[in-house]
Amino acid sequence: MTVGELVVRGPHSLYRQSWAPTDMRAGGTINADGFGVAWWRRAEVGVDGARDAVTRYRNAAPIWTDPAVTEVLGQLESRAVLAAVRSATVGMPVERAACAPFVDEHWAFSHNGVVPDWRSTLALVLADLDEILASASGFGAPAGAFQAGGNGAVPSGSSAGSFSGGEKAGAAPPVDSLRIRADATPLFGSAAALLHAESLTDSAALWVLLRGLLGAIDPGGPVADAADALRLLTAAVLRHQPNARLNLLLGNGTQLWATTCWHSLSVLVADDYTVLCSEPYDADPRWQPVADRRLVIAGPGHCTITALELPVTERVRS
Repeated sequence: MTVGELVVRGPHSLYRQSWAPTDMRAGGTINADGFGVAWWRRAEVGVDGARDAVTRYRNAAPIWTDPAVTEVLGQLESRAVLAAVRSATVGMPVERAACAPFVDEHWAFSHNGVVPDWRSTLALVLADLDEILASASGFGAPAGAFQAGGNGAVPSGSSAGSFSGGEKAGAAPPVDSLRIRADATPLFGSAAALLHAESLTDSAALWVLLRGLLGAIDPGGPVADAADALRLLTAAVLRHQPNARLNLLLGNGTQLWATTCWHSLSVLVADDYTVLCSEPYDADPRWQPVADRRLVIAGPGHCTITALELPVTERVRS
């Protein structure tokens, strides 16, 4: 598929949702504060060599004002695309750096929602994550070793992710179930790590935290995979801010991971592709709504939906 095709696909495309969304759930009325699109290409990235490296295009202007969406992005091809349109939370900047997707090597991330009182809340979340990671048999990086290469944020809006071509879940551990060891070292070091966020928004700060967790993935550690990272981050935020809205969308070029917490999400599973979208872009009967407080793991032609709090799994089949 072409990169731009996902954005304009269907009579209720993400493009149209920018000015005529139907299910914002009090998160705004229009998504006119910028947009972004990420896609993947093969490249020599990371310690393992060849990977799907992510590329992105962002603009702080409304998506309908940018001819590049159809004239340029429509000429590029990729097996995986992640796109978002933004409705800025009051008091947060409207700028290119605040537009998702946020990228790092082969990861791309979007947040649909808001974290109330995010500065103090996410500082507490950071401390919790440091305690959990450092407490797990001394797991963690040396203090001050965290590196952040900034990206942007989308406090509210709509998003979509898709995979074409051929090609778990479970409960988050209680945030306060572990106690820090005297000789353990934290992953983030201090709340100053949040200053690495590209934009002064809750979503940019969430990406700093999530990127740190993704960098700490270790099959033998407390973060075994990307799903664990999303569960851990979501549980920590909700512990300190139960009213947070946390529809998170993460991709690496081969899989998509998503959470639902307040806002809408639907999934369409076909034989050789899967689409996750805030709102269905057409009337295809294969669209299925995702219930609240769920973790979604998707790839081409398959999708697994699991309760974030309960180890109960539903399978969505084409």
